[in-house]
Amino acid sequence: MVAGVSKAVFSALASSGILKRLASRYGMRRPQSFARRFVAGETLAEAILAAQTLERQGLMVTIDHLGENVTTTETALAATHDYTEIIRAAASTGISRNLSVKLTQIGLDVDRATATDHLRRVLEAAVEADFFVRVDMEGSAYTAQTLDIFESLWSIGYRNVGVVIQSCLRRSADDVARMNALGARVRLVKGAYREPKDVAFQAKDEVDARFVELMQTLLSHGSSPAIATHDPAMIAATQQYALSQNIDKSRFEFQMLFGIRRDLQASIAAAGHPFRVYLPFGKEWFPYFMRRLGERPANVGFVLRSLFREEAQL
Repeated sequence: MVAGVSKAVFSALASSGILKRLASRYGMRRPQSFARRFVAGETLAEAILAAQTLERQGLMVTIDHLGENVTTTETALAATHDYTEIIRAAASTGISRNLSVKLTQIGLDVDRATATDHLRRVLEAAVEADFFVRVDMEGSAYTAQTLDIFESLWSIGYRNVGVVIQSCLRRSADDVARMNALGARVRLVKGAYREPKDVAFQAKDEVDARFVELMQTLLSHGSSPAIATHDPAMIAATQQYALSQNIDKSRFEFQMLFGIRRDLQASIAAAGHPFRVYLPFGKEWFPYFMRRLGERPANVGFVLRSLFREEAQL
């Protein structure tokens, strides 16, 4: 029964004020707490420490500062400043110079001009520190604006930036073609957001089929694509296609999220594929965490029991 819980349920849980308050109080308190399976911690220092550990294992890292849907110019500016500080601090440690940015965290819900200007500031800091910035993709309501902002900055010369495309969206084949025409670096994912039927494929086999089609297009015609999936079938399809087309392993990379399928991460890296871990951190970790549970609903009972058990013990 738990395995059948839909993304809609986890979206509702993610917006629960009670759960978020409990999670904020207890979720990161203990070193072995439930949230640390998927989130490096609440501070940049914790993220850097986790990144160093992963890199000693031969993995690359993208720093992902959690947060989204800010609604004031002041909060968006503060988040932009946080990103430039992350770039400065991470560069000084020698870890992978790779950063993920959500546009709603830096002002897209304020207005497009604010988000564009703030992304430009992040890219400027990234250029100085030789960082690559991946513009993350959020719900489908933001897809068109995200790609337009990306292309506007690309058009004025920023090349240290890439974007994410979700295979679940019906529009994504056109978006991949558009990004390939630019020569932009695409990260391909299935998509973790709940989307309406007219916008996104609903059945897993349809999403998977589109993922394979887009993967093949990116490997054959894209620029250093990132294939981001925890699905062994999608990984195998990518490896088989690359082999059949004589595409060298160095021309693309696999990516997974921190804490998910660690055994598979190690085996892919051991096979000689460039491999990158998305490493999330920050105080606004709860919505991200709930989306991860939505991808594996069997974990939700354990998490809720952990939350309420800790509350009862106080």
